[in-house]
Order: sequence, then C-alpha cells, then structure tokens
Amino acid sequence: MREISASKIREVVRDLCLKANFELRKDILKALRGALKKEKNGRARRILKSIIENARLAKAKSLAICQDTGMVTVFIEVGREAAITGGSLKGAVDDGVREAYKKGCLRKSILNDPFLRKNTNDNTPAIIHTDIVEGDRIKAAVSPKGFGSENKSRIKMFAPNASIETIKEFILEVVREAGPDACPPLVLGIGVGGTFDEAARLSKKALLRPIDKPSPNRHIRVLERGLLKDINSTGIGPMGLGGFTTALGVNILEHPTHIAGLPVAVNVSCHATRSAEAVI
Repeated sequence: MREISASKIREVVRDLCLKANFELRKDILKALRGALKKEKNGRARRILKSIIENARLAKAKSLAICQDTGMVTVFIEVGREAAITGGSLKGAVDDGVREAYKKGCLRKSILNDPFLRKNTNDNTPAIIHTDIVEGDRIKAAVSPKGFGSENKSRIKMFAPNASIETIKEFILEVVREAGPDACPPLVLGIGVGGTFDEAARLSKKALLRPIDKPSPNRHIRVLERGLLKDINSTGIGPMGLGGFTTALGVNILEHPTHIAGLPVAVNVSCHATRSAEAVI
C-alpha cells in the first residue's frame, strides 16, 4: 500500500487550477492556429487572431484566459493500492481549489445555495467524480468551466430505435441554439449511453480528451468527423459573427445502456476549453 498525503493532493489540485486558467491547452491552441490558416472570412480571421493573442498574453502574464474562471470539476482516479493520509480526498480537493483561486486572483463564482445565492467567496465546493482503478497512484484532471457555455448544454433521452441522423440533428440544434452565447469556436463533449446521469458525466469527461485524438472506435470516429463538418457548415463562426470555424472539435464517449433507452448528453464548451492533469 502506497501512502499519499492529502496535502500533496491539495498542492497538485492548486497547481492544476492555476495552469488550466492561465495556459490554454496545446491541442486547443493548435486547432485555433489551424483554423486561422483555413478561415477565409476576414472578420472571423481577426477574431481568431485575437483569441490566439489573448492566450499568449494570459500565459505570459499569469492572467486568466477568460474572466469567467468557472466552476471546477475534478475527475480523480484513485489506485486501489493507494491510501490517502492526513485528511479526506474531498477536503484536499476543495482546499486546493480555494488556494488557487486566492493565489491567482481568479474570479470566485460559486454560490452556497442555488436559491439563496450567497457567494462562498472561495470558488468551492468543486464537483468531484471519483473512480477506483488498479495501481497505487492518483490521477487528477481539473476542468474549470464557465457557464456561458455550460448553460447551453443539453441532454435528451432518445427512444432506443432513434436513428443516427435524428441524434445528429439534435446535436446540431444544440449548437444552433447556443449560437454566439457560448463563445464559439466551440468544443463539444458528447456522452452517449448509460443512464441520464452517466451520459451527462461522460459528456463533461469527453472534454478532457485532446481534440486531435479521435475516438479509438471507428463508428464513433466517423460520427465525430461528420458532426464537426456539419457544425462548421452552419456559418455561425467565431463569436457567432460568421465564418467557417464554428467548432474546433467533437469528442464522444459512450457507455453500455439499457435495452429501452438511448441517452445523449451534449456538453458545450467555448473556445477557452480548459483543463490540466497530473499523476501523483
């Protein structure tokens, strides 16, 4: 059994929160630069250049990529041969988030109650998803996501005989409805299968996968490519002002499901799709 201190987890989560908020992921930056080369619309090109420059300045000056520094979701894989000492996993994660948002002067957006709406003033609690895996290590992936895009996310429980075309039209309608409000170019995380809650979890987790690494499953890979092409044919463009680049990537994760159901969740993410991960 390998012991891992809660204080170490706190430090790692703190550093990941800061990195995710200050440094745009390499795959997202690569996709933005690639889009700029392909984009022909003048206004869209100017917007893409501004987004790329914003990312450069944020990293150079340790400033937030976006003023909405999000609600933090943390996906944690805990090896069954790892023992957490000196505190709880949840306590360590929330302490790490709390420290990061204070140290980085990041906006604190979390309310203690969805109805009473009083700010917690430290951007906690985080949303934590935990899986028990083989080994003696802990892997943490931190995703601070703003609500301009989160608010445009949708889920639908399809009949089990729903066609691929029907599902694709639902996803395209989510994108059309999001329009400029989700700050395109977008990244879509899509969860298919499982239950209502599992599809939603998968859709958020799908955003962690680099957008230049397609699904290993051929039929899913074909669907990802087709959806990206269709989305970029809508003409919404960067910031909803026209152009080819409406989305940078589409990531799909699937899970076995019940014979009577076909849940599909679409987690809409903006051009500042942020995450960082580390193994302890």
